[in-house]
Amino acid sequence: MKVDPIGILFQYLNSLHEIPDGAPTGDLVGRKVGDTTIYLNHSGGYRMVRDRLDRVDIEYDVYHTDRAKAAGLALLTREFLLEDLPGRTLLGVTVLDVDDISIPRYLPDEDSREHVYGGEVAIFLVESK
Repeated sequence: MKVDPIGILFQYLNSLHEIPDGAPTGDLVGRKVGDTTIYLNHSGGYRMVRDRLDRVDIEYDVYHTDRAKAAGLALLTREFLLEDLPGRTLLGVTVLDVDDISIPRYLPDEDSREHVYGGEVAIFLVESK
């Protein structure tokens, strides 16, 4: 697979009206404390079928000034990834399935003390022909 999986998720999440504008990001450069953020991090994965199927593990961390809203946005993100993303084709890649690795849990930021809920999913991808 020659497509950045973060780019795929960035495009997908930014297309959803329920996700706050500008919240999805693949890095924290330029982020200010207090910005609602969905930080996407490629955490691992592996090739499952030679030249065909990849499994990509993605962590998502949701930052918010309000704990309940951070939890709610993390659970909403999880719901979209698990229930809506499979079957979509983005950037020349088709998402076959998405599985939970870890449901969102509370991980407050040690520096800013912002509320953060983070989870992880496995995404199964094939290049579209």
